[in-house]
Amino acid sequence: MSRPSAAVFAYSDVGVRCLRALLGAGIDVQLVVTHEDDPKETRWYDSVADVAERYRLHCIAPASGSDPAVLTALTTSPPDFIFSFYYRQLLPEGVLAAARRGALNMHGSLLPHYRGRAPVNWAVLRGETQTGATLHYMVARADAGDIVDQQAVPILSDDTAAEVMRKVTVAAEMVLVRSLPGLLSGTAARCPQTLLSGEYFGRRTAEDGRIDWSQSAAAIHNLVRAVAPPFPGAFTDLLAGRVWIHGTRRVSGTGLPATAAGLFVHGGRCWLRGGDGEVLEVVVAADASGTWPRTDLATRAVASGIASV
Repeated sequence: MSRPSAAVFAYSDVGVRCLRALLGAGIDVQLVVTHEDDPKETRWYDSVADVAERYRLHCIAPASGSDPAVLTALTTSPPDFIFSFYYRQLLPEGVLAAARRGALNMHGSLLPHYRGRAPVNWAVLRGETQTGATLHYMVARADAGDIVDQQAVPILSDDTAAEVMRKVTVAAEMVLVRSLPGLLSGTAARCPQTLLSGEYFGRRTAEDGRIDWSQSAAAIHNLVRAVAPPFPGAFTDLLAGRVWIHGTRRVSGTGLPATAAGLFVHGGRCWLRGGDGEVLEVVVAADASGTWPRTDLATRAVASGIASV
């Protein structure tokens, strides 16, 4: 009896872990489609292409999932399943139709919440206390197909998006491993989604990290966490140049001088005050020359034009 087969569209750590889960379950992975790394990005995650090479899998990195080479490969030898694991493009219906038993995607949120791009970053930005991974069938509309399974993970109050992403990666692997037996036997759940208004999110850019000083300190703290490295970072522009805020800590403002919203230095430490008057301690910051040493952060802040009060 032949093994069940799959074509896998994958990228990033979720792609690596889920691809390895398929291989560990004995799935015949006939094709791996991934992305060329973007030279403008710092790759901080494992490589799907490296895993494919290690296991001697047929791997291609076309410009898009709708590349003719992809459809030719799929129609020449139609797989039982198509899986998308953090592949960065929506797969066209012609590709989805090539799967004889279903096309499924692993999404980094608890659908129907946070459909679309960068779901972990958006969840942290909006101050959520949990997110997760969802395995669902793919349809023409993004992240809208029937749900097979989900796994929640907590978002702690000081977690960065990168830290949450590591939890989501584990959740994705768990969901896939426990869903595979049902998918292979044809008994897996299919729960229709009720799509929610306002729960589709677009891609983020580096400019989205600009700090709006009219926002509350809590909102600024969430922004810092959502875009902290390896993402581009939260920033503000001073006369001496751009300063990135990569880490903040919520504290009581008791005993601090009254200041306008923005950055200030007091008592040998660097602070920021939000538009609501609440304060955060700045614990990680950087300028164009690099990250400021923790022991010299206040001095570097003053040298960058931040007032000492």
